[in-house]
Amino acid sequence: MRKTLALLSLIGVTSISPLWSALAQLPSNLPSLPVPTDPQTSPPPVIIEPPPPLKELNIGSGCKPAYTCLGWDEQLWARNGRGVKHLPYGDGRSPAEGDRKALLTSIDHSLRYLQSSKAKAAYDNYPIKEITLDRVRRSLVRFRQLVVKSKSPAQLQAAVRREFAFYKSTGNDGKGTVKFTAYYEPVYVASRVQTPIYQYPVYRLPLDFDQWAKPHPTRMELEGKDGLLGKESKLSGLEMFWFRDRFDAYMVQIQGSAQLELTDGTKTSVGYAGGTEYPWTSIGRELAKDGKVASNGLTMPVLIRYFQQNPQEMSEYLPRWERFVFFRETNGGQATGSIGVPVTAERSIATDKSLMPPGALAIIHGSFPYPTENGLEYRKVSRFVLDQDTGSAIKGPGRVDYFMGTGKLAGDRAGITGGNGQLVYLLLKK
Repeated sequence: MRKTLALLSLIGVTSISPLWSALAQLPSNLPSLPVPTDPQTSPPPVIIEPPPPLKELNIGSGCKPAYTCLGWDEQLWARNGRGVKHLPYGDGRSPAEGDRKALLTSIDHSLRYLQSSKAKAAYDNYPIKEITLDRVRRSLVRFRQLVVKSKSPAQLQAAVRREFAFYKSTGNDGKGTVKFTAYYEPVYVASRVQTPIYQYPVYRLPLDFDQWAKPHPTRMELEGKDGLLGKESKLSGLEMFWFRDRFDAYMVQIQGSAQLELTDGTKTSVGYAGGTEYPWTSIGRELAKDGKVASNGLTMPVLIRYFQQNPQEMSEYLPRWERFVFFRETNGGQATGSIGVPVTAERSIATDKSLMPPGALAIIHGSFPYPTENGLEYRKVSRFVLDQDTGSAIKGPGRVDYFMGTGKLAGDRAGITGGNGQLVYLLLKK
């Protein structure tokens, strides 16, 4: 799936490499320096190797209490090990079931990917030599056995800490600080035909898209300022589904996939098929810059509420994100990650695949919103996840996007997810 991260693109979470940040501040009109030509006096060229994105972590053995340590995944069982029952997850699972089945399914998806030629090519070029395709695969096979065998969070945690090496992301500060956001798959009502009510389309990928000249047309050029360019658009005739609310159609592009409940009573879904090459523009940051919303406490619900109350402002702000996303119909199928396998609610993450090992097992350690009797509240958790997705907005070792699932509850949780934590990959000790 190429979800394009609603929270990130609308609100404006960014991750900037310190090196590039420093370079960007240098003036562009520096005078040219003379270049020595005498090989005996010329210093050898200095080649600066980028730091590795992952460093092996010495986790020690004295972490107490155990539930605060890496590898304690309470959500796999009915209780969290401290006598507190989970509330319903919102996707049909009951607290008594836990979600071991979901984790095992996600592991199986990664194992299928790791047998592919795509995986072989990715690991042939992976920058950390000790992280190989074979080691990642063996690690998943063994971890799966431990998940099936273990009877409690403590038992699984102890086995993992005994048998696995921990590789921590260097993060966005070189010290392991990782910025978490979340994405989800929305559910919208749509129509297969245009009507006076359903007027805002999403489009299939043009057959000649690979031949489009660059720079690509902007969002404004493709759909118009008001989103109703219609027959004057280069995309006329490629409409797939129509939405009654322009922001719904826009959000489908933001997330990159959606489940659809059609006006004829049937159901289907759409998934990412391609997109124009433009960088992310934070609509939330644009609104804050213009004084329309406060920059503090800027969450997805705040932005949605703003556009609901000021629909005329969409014509001003939505075109500022120039990128345009195309779709294919997936007939109710699951949302799919960049490695070509389905993503699993709360068990799949998206990272920068030029740096992080695709399909691999990891732990995310941070605070995330969970439903309670009084609404959503944050809990610090340590969760086993599979790295199965990516995105053009997810760059550097300090960014992780966490898949929350499908539907309103997942969207509510994703919309307020944001904070720092740790990302640690697990590989069998050699």
